[in-house]
Amino acid sequence: MTVSEPQLDSIGSGEESTLPPRWTGAIAGVVAAMAGLAVAELVAGLFRSLSSPVVSVGDRVIDAVPRGVKEWAIDSFGTADKPVLLGGVLLILTVAAATVGIVAQRRGVRAGYVGVGLFAAVGVIASIGRGGNWASPIPSCIAGVVTAIVLTVLIKQSLGDPQAAAAAVESGGVASQRVALANDRRRFLRTSAAVAASSLAVGAAGRWFMTQGTAAAERLKIVLPKAARPLPPVSPAVTVDAPGVAPFLTPNDQFYRIDTALVVPRVRAESWKLTVGGMVDQPITLTYEELLARPMIEADITIACVSNEVGGNLVGTARWLGCRLDDLLAEAGIQPAADQIVGRSVDGFTAGFPTALLDGRDALVVVGMNGEPLPARSGFPARLIVPGVYGYVSATKWLSEIQLTTFAEFEGYWIPRGWSVEAPVKTQSRIDTPQQGRVLEAGTTVAIAGVAWAPIRGIKNVEVRIDREPWSPAQLGDEHAATTWRQWSLPWTPSKGNHTLSVRATDGTGVTQTGEVAEVAPDGATGWHTITVRAV
Repeated sequence: MTVSEPQLDSIGSGEESTLPPRWTGAIAGVVAAMAGLAVAELVAGLFRSLSSPVVSVGDRVIDAVPRGVKEWAIDSFGTADKPVLLGGVLLILTVAAATVGIVAQRRGVRAGYVGVGLFAAVGVIASIGRGGNWASPIPSCIAGVVTAIVLTVLIKQSLGDPQAAAAAVESGGVASQRVALANDRRRFLRTSAAVAASSLAVGAAGRWFMTQGTAAAERLKIVLPKAARPLPPVSPAVTVDAPGVAPFLTPNDQFYRIDTALVVPRVRAESWKLTVGGMVDQPITLTYEELLARPMIEADITIACVSNEVGGNLVGTARWLGCRLDDLLAEAGIQPAADQIVGRSVDGFTAGFPTALLDGRDALVVVGMNGEPLPARSGFPARLIVPGVYGYVSATKWLSEIQLTTFAEFEGYWIPRGWSVEAPVKTQSRIDTPQQGRVLEAGTTVAIAGVAWAPIRGIKNVEVRIDREPWSPAQLGDEHAATTWRQWSLPWTPSKGNHTLSVRATDGTGVTQTGEVAEVAPDGATGWHTITVRAV
């Protein structure tokens, strides 16, 4: 139905537009988009290989975003950067949907179809990107069809029944027409509310299937193998007596998550395979059962994100269970010219590191974390862990392929985006307690304490500087392994006033952490973690 503006009927002695207010068109557009996206979300949730249109568009934004924007997002929002991005995409979509609804109401539903088609096309194009397949556009196409259908129904209801309005004028005048219009509007709002509520329920179900539901069911089936030589429990001697210090082993649900996947990939263990190929003598393909049947080792390793600011929390330590990467690649036979090992995720993400890192360190294809199967958010069913280098070149999660190649032939995901090819983890230390801005009681002894890490070099000592005093050595927990962080503590009795506390560490090779401040890009932040507190 095409409606031109102004559409006028004679009412009483004057003329008044019978078009409903624009806000009803905006509601129609937004609710129609909600319905389309909700059904698309459910379809994507039920079929593992598909992604919702919002996620597909968000993934392409992550791929295209400049390095500076990525740094700003992580610095500003930390591990909440992905929800913020999704919220931004939804906000833009809401404004666009409202505009499409107004256009459809004012210029005709066919004009609205053009807007719906354009946004569906954006979703289709985005879905064909990294990790996509022939079926990837299906959710966006479904979203477009459902949106168009619901938009048609709601726009028709928002316009009301012109014949009934005219009859009301003839029978009862302006007052009767106003009653008819009010009834039409209530009917429109009831329908819109019902569609919106149903969309929220359908979308929530789809999101549940897409995240917790599937992953939890998969992991409940897993019985991890025992390590050939299980590690003993972590000794209490590695910890310091200072409440507020990060635990030596980071709980799985507290472990940081930084990656390019807006939604955690859903992988079915029984259909998952790991291929080892490229510049090898004998390509290998392993099922999940075959991977679990390989000899397993445990290794306690601290890993860190290159985006971790000085004093940041994008770092953690876990007890990882997996098979040795060097043993696996030895079976495949690395060709002499290969100088890069590339991990590829099920969603197409890639990260590469030198073959030279197969130097005896515990580089692993990991299946377990702190005694449990890998959590979905940490890479289930398998991931790579390579101690001593930042995750953006090594720690591929949701692993599907290991490829031997050369740096001349291939660049991992982040390298053309301006990050360094070589990415050794820099020596860092952090004050966990007291926290920035804390008000302390003067004359009462407190512990200045935290953690320091330099895998695979280890930590030799940690020093603390209070105001402009000389550096003081801190007490260290026992070294558990050169691949893990160390806790440290220094007792301090503050005097009244403001105080500045700084920390620095010296690694196992005798090199002291630099105080020169550098940003996270292109190869990790540097500087001393410094906080201010006040004693009263």
